[in-house]
Amino acid sequence: MNKKLVVIGLLGTKLDHVSKRKDRWQQWRPTVAACQQPDLLVDRLDLLFDRHNTSLASRVAADIESVSPETTVQLHSLVMNDPWDFEDVYATLYSFARDYPFDTEREDYLIHITTGSHVSQICLFLLTESRHLPGALLQTSPSGRRNGPGDPAGMHRIIDLDLSRYDQLAKRFQQEHRESQSFLKAGIETRDERFNALIERIEHVTTATTAPILLTGPTGAGKTQLAKRIFQLKRNRDLVAGELVEVNCATIRGDQAMSTLFGHKKGAFTGAATDRPGLLKAADGGVLFLDEIGELGLDEQAMLLRAIEEKQFMPVGSDDSTSSDFQLIAGTNRDLTADVAAGRFREDLLARINLWTFHLPGLAERRDDIDPNLDFELARFAESAGRKVSMNKESRARFLAFAADPATTWRGNFRDLNAAVTRMATLAIGGRIGIEQVDEEIARLRDNWRAGRTEPGDNDHQTVLASLLRPEQIDDIDHFDRVQLAEVIRVCRRSKSLSAAGRELFQVSRLAKLRPNDADRLRKYLSKFDLRWEHIQSNC
Repeated sequence: MNKKLVVIGLLGTKLDHVSKRKDRWQQWRPTVAACQQPDLLVDRLDLLFDRHNTSLASRVAADIESVSPETTVQLHSLVMNDPWDFEDVYATLYSFARDYPFDTEREDYLIHITTGSHVSQICLFLLTESRHLPGALLQTSPSGRRNGPGDPAGMHRIIDLDLSRYDQLAKRFQQEHRESQSFLKAGIETRDERFNALIERIEHVTTATTAPILLTGPTGAGKTQLAKRIFQLKRNRDLVAGELVEVNCATIRGDQAMSTLFGHKKGAFTGAATDRPGLLKAADGGVLFLDEIGELGLDEQAMLLRAIEEKQFMPVGSDDSTSSDFQLIAGTNRDLTADVAAGRFREDLLARINLWTFHLPGLAERRDDIDPNLDFELARFAESAGRKVSMNKESRARFLAFAADPATTWRGNFRDLNAAVTRMATLAIGGRIGIEQVDEEIARLRDNWRAGRTEPGDNDHQTVLASLLRPEQIDDIDHFDRVQLAEVIRVCRRSKSLSAAGRELFQVSRLAKLRPNDADRLRKYLSKFDLRWEHIQSNC
């Protein structure tokens, strides 16, 4: 059964104008021309028009019936108070599409987008793209000649919005996404599937919204570098016009924090000799990256919340509000949920910045990615030092075996890896890292970690326990056991499995056993405190 062809389009009050002169049939009129195409047999034209243009719509319909008697014209009177008001036009056309009796089994539809205001054309495009109008787009155009009028029927073009039919376009979009994801990973061919999926989601969110983004994870996991690449990706896509303004909130306190973030007026406090706009104002039109946002005081948090929600804030010592429209990227290595429970962080602010939260795993959780990151760090060293350094096969294998060992904690995460590569490359003889440099570096890292060089916040065992246990449960645990349990939880959170965590925790005592079962041993230890592995993992 051959389907009928139906064209849906808007009346053009200027282009479709019907002249009283006899030569009007020599003029190109897009709605009439749509029904004059020799290879486009239109069975029905649904002509949409504003109620004030009923007379013109009738004359156009009469002309179509005279040049294309096989075409039935159906007139649809619409109410459009302002053809340039997007909300009004979209609502009107959406209502038409919703109520239209589409029959896709018996009819094919073309949506004519040559006529109407630019707003109307955009709305028809959007409704077709979303399949509210289940058809393809039809464009008509004149075919003028240099020395005289062209064919009044002009030309036409059909555009199907199903991109799957356009392999080259689809490949181009896919390539663009791959390039964006590679950019966010600094070009590193990462192998960890969970991390790659995380970057894919971040790329999508980065290009689709200006809502706040919260990056969590241990110190050294790469939050700052990722925030910079998110900004640059948005800049490359022309999604922001302003600058990236970044500040580590752990470095500012009290009045200094207020002044640094929100600015101050001259004379607001001792030493305020001039006006200061503040970092929020500097980020107007761009991106504000607040690293370690959990270190802000409650007063600064309240001011920041208003700035995010209302785009307004009060500089210190000012009676007038200042405006700034920025996107916020926040970073933290703290458990902000636990901080809310402890009264250290505002619950309403967390709710506002927690819309898009991405947890960056530490290096110990991404051991599959150590190999490509090793190449990345060697390339970074070559760029900064101006000389290329490589590793021979044996030394590379030894370093990677050490790096992948579950007992290797990588407390400083990628900062530890960067420092290790920098030291080995600096000491390399003849531009080649050998076994001697690798063994020396392994010993140095083990000594550093054994000496207890921990990251900020590592000793805050109370915060770790508060993320999983109620206050009364913590009170029932001896202080000695609290410290031990907090360390066990930290190891569990950075391990991929219960067995991996057990191997790290019991790496010495397990050697004395003929049949070690680290997982069962760890499971029994956690059960003493009513904790389960799954519970710890879900609250990372």
